[in-house]
Amino acid sequence: MSLPDPELQPEFYSDVPLKRALAWLIDLLVTLAITILALPFTLFVAAFFLPFFYVMISIAYRTVMLARYGATFGMMLTALKWRRLNGSAPDPVTAFYYSAIHAGQWAVIPLQIASIVMILVTPYRQGLNDQIMGTTMLHTIAPE
Repeated sequence: MSLPDPELQPEFYSDVPLKRALAWLIDLLVTLAITILALPFTLFVAAFFLPFFYVMISIAYRTVMLARYGATFGMMLTALKWRRLNGSAPDPVTAFYYSAIHAGQWAVIPLQIASIVMILVTPYRQGLNDQIMGTTMLHTIAPE
């Protein structure tokens, strides 16, 4: 199994940057909602380290969704799926590292800016964490 070639089948990657941005916004709202809902279960102790609590929830959310479904809720709504460059679905360990790198990129803004630029210019529309992990996003119309 392999991914469609971006030069021979550009329709699989055409609107991916815009869809990734929209999926990220949706996932931001989902993780904020989960954080707010989880806060009382910590007896509000997590409020004292809320940014760290949010990052942990974000990593857990992305890891579970990517490992189980190959997409987060935002990706599902925007018709994207996450795959290795050979076309296979990534395993849970890859999903965890991908999620942790994603969180780390937001801690170092120049890395996130570089990732956005990479999404716009690479043939497979890969961000920095995709390049590191050997993954990409493509439309769900791609063959399984």
